Amino acid sequence: MTLKIGWIGCGVHASQMLLPQLVRHDVQIAALCDIDGQRLASAGRQFGVRNLTNDAEELIHRSDIDAVGMAVGPDQHLQFGKMALQRGLPVFMEKPPSGSAAGARELLAASEKTGKPLLLGFMKRYSAGNKIAANILRSGHFGEIYGLTGYYMTAPGYFAGNVDYTGFFLHHCVHYMDLVSFLVSPVTKLTARKVEKDRGKVLFHVNFDFECGAIGTIAMGTAQSRGAPVERIEIMGDHQRIEVDNVIEVRWNRNPPFKVDDPAATLDDAADTLIWKPNFTAAANEDPKGYHSLLADVVPALMGDETPAPTIKDGVVAMERLESLRGELAL
Repeated sequence: MTLKIGWIGCGVHASQMLLPQLVRHDVQIAALCDIDGQRLASAGRQFGVRNLTNDAEELIHRSDIDAVGMAVGPDQHLQFGKMALQRGLPVFMEKPPSGSAAGARELLAASEKTGKPLLLGFMKRYSAGNKIAANILRSGHFGEIYGLTGYYMTAPGYFAGNVDYTGFFLHHCVHYMDLVSFLVSPVTKLTARKVEKDRGKVLFHVNFDFECGAIGTIAMGTAQSRGAPVERIEIMGDHQRIEVDNVIEVRWNRNPPFKVDDPAATLDDAADTLIWKPNFTAAANEDPKGYHSLLADVVPALMGDETPAPTIKDGVVAMERLESLRGELAL
């Protein structure tokens, strides 16, 4: 059955990232909503949608939709998400689910009360390199995880008008508040330190203790150009190490023998390092960032199926962790 969805928010992220991947699935966009008439008209042309409105409540109360999707601001996610759930509709929204952990808990309560799912856009779980790493970790061939390290950066100009870093925390850091547990295990302790050399330029290190006994450190900040590689994860085990660079290159280092002085040296597929990179000359349907794979789980979940799609329960955990982080940093 084709899912008929009403979508709220037609900005750049929605029209260039989410909606193009959404319509690759068995989905019909029945109606679009945005307060900017030009953006709304442009998205209508792009996706062939004639039912256009600037009133989110009007869209949510349409009788011809099966679900609501949205990519708007945190406060609107809370407001419209509750409205759609109370209307009896399943919901997909971009992260963050709210501007606060309390708001995320409100959405969780609404989802549980109505029995309708609320799915979240934690697509870092589905980014190609991270997905490969997670599958290796769950395969039984990696063994116990000892530790996780990495970094996730962006540029200061993005926050020139928001030097309390709220946008950075809510739209960027929240990803890793979810991802670290997806890769390792639940977090039992979080601490952090920061250095802030100039207005809008901050670097902080977040330390994690995990339920499985592993430890981790992720560096985050606004002191790097977005034109440079800004994301890396390393996961350590016993004679095992997975490295994920910028979600598009994976190295699985295992336990290779020394080769320099061995006249019979060769490459052993059971011990030597395995490397994966995507083929960027492939067709445009390749999506290493993970939106298509995320929505492949979201769409059936909106229709009532059980899938691994991230839910509002995951959003509550990430938002509570994010608020702990901000408290540690006093930002």
